[in-house]
Amino acid sequence: MKKVLITGAAGFLGSHLCDRFIKEGYKVIGMDNFITGDSKNVKHLMNHSNFEFIEHDVTNFISIDGELDYILHFASPASPIDYLKIPIQTLKVGSLGTHNLLGVAKEKNARMLIASTSEIYGDPLVHPQTEDYYGNVNTIGPRGVYDEAKRFQESITMAYHRFHGVETRIVRIFNTYGPRMRLNDGRVIPAFMGQALRGEDLTIFGDGSQTRSFCYIDDQVEGIYRLLLSDYVYPVNIGNPHEISISDFAEEIIKLTNTTQKVIYKDLPVNDPMQRQPDISLARKLLGWEPKVQREEGMKITFEYFKNLTKEDLHKSEHKDFTDYIK
Repeated sequence: MKKVLITGAAGFLGSHLCDRFIKEGYKVIGMDNFITGDSKNVKHLMNHSNFEFIEHDVTNFISIDGELDYILHFASPASPIDYLKIPIQTLKVGSLGTHNLLGVAKEKNARMLIASTSEIYGDPLVHPQTEDYYGNVNTIGPRGVYDEAKRFQESITMAYHRFHGVETRIVRIFNTYGPRMRLNDGRVIPAFMGQALRGEDLTIFGDGSQTRSFCYIDDQVEGIYRLLLSDYVYPVNIGNPHEISISDFAEEIIKLTNTTQKVIYKDLPVNDPMQRQPDISLARKLLGWEPKVQREEGMKITFEYFKNLTKEDLHKSEHKDFTDYIK
């Protein structure tokens, strides 16, 4: 039985990856320090014979007993609300955490896949974004802590591949959604759906002309799984190329949720990207992958998930207390 370590296992993407690898017959070690993850996301796996959970911060020394075949590094704050509140931890998990895990991969002769992001393209001057585009990132802006953490993560991963011969893979993840997203995530889908469920007006930042491309979680996991098992070492975009403006998306959410709320507009955050659309030609060619779930179908499933949350979850404080992690 092959064994895989998945960091950020209690997060949105990480927990779905745990499910997938359990389904495929792997022994899964999940690792998370719950800084942004939620134990509820892996509660259903805790008694599974092929699942082991370790509560640990990957920026500290990591020790794994026995053999290890794969590492998937998904530990990181991923929403602006989180990484603007814990910027140092965001930089540390992308640098120290990645360094520690690459050391484990080297020691165990394990293949390691890192979760990079479309944010490495910054506010892009090329549209749609291809893997050979170097990006347009403000290194000293408030979002730079996340963008640069991921860019460094890619660089050190390739250095370990070239210098130490570590088997590595890099996935650049575009906007992904589905069950287990946090309502207080700060990103547009949970924000709009949470506001609709609470009877609040939908808030658009900027004039709504900015675009996003939304990929359903099952499609994203399939792309990541195929990339891990491929022979390609350079970055690959995994996302849905169907682009929509935020204004049009707000109208879709109003129709989906059958609400009568207004749309209100607030100032656009600093360096918020105006366009986000992946070119997935490489994923199609290398992996035979493209998204299958239509946005209408995926949004219905996601909205049903949010509808079934408790009132406490729906109305709890918008921001998590990160005091213990700011060191």
